[in-house]
Amino acid sequence: MQSPSRVSVIDDDESVRVASSSLLRSLGWEVSLYPSAESFFDADSLDGLACVITDLNMPGMSGLQLQQRLRAVKPDLPVMFITAFASDAARRQAIDGGAVCFLGKPVDGTAVADCLERIRASFLKD
Repeated sequence: MQSPSRVSVIDDDESVRVASSSLLRSLGWEVSLYPSAESFFDADSLDGLACVITDLNMPGMSGLQLQQRLRAVKPDLPVMFITAFASDAARRQAIDGGAVCFLGKPVDGTAVADCLERIRASFLKD
């Protein structure tokens, strides 16, 4: 079985979405971009999705609320947080909720690549 190759990026900052898309495409991933968690749930299919990368603080549904909703419908889908508000409490809540990575902005592209490689490796061992 081939591992999923699509990543959805959810961030209310367009410049972050564009930069994330460029990085992910350069790493060989297909990318879908959304300005909010609500737009992601309205438009995206979770089938074939390898990972969700989300901001923590967004208007409407927060990244942590997004994570909780994803856990209810697709508990094995990896979630990665990239945020400018990397408090210890938020990090703990995200990791306790199953996040595979919790990275601060400005994000290090190598850290994103490493996290995605761990996700890809977990698909290959299943």
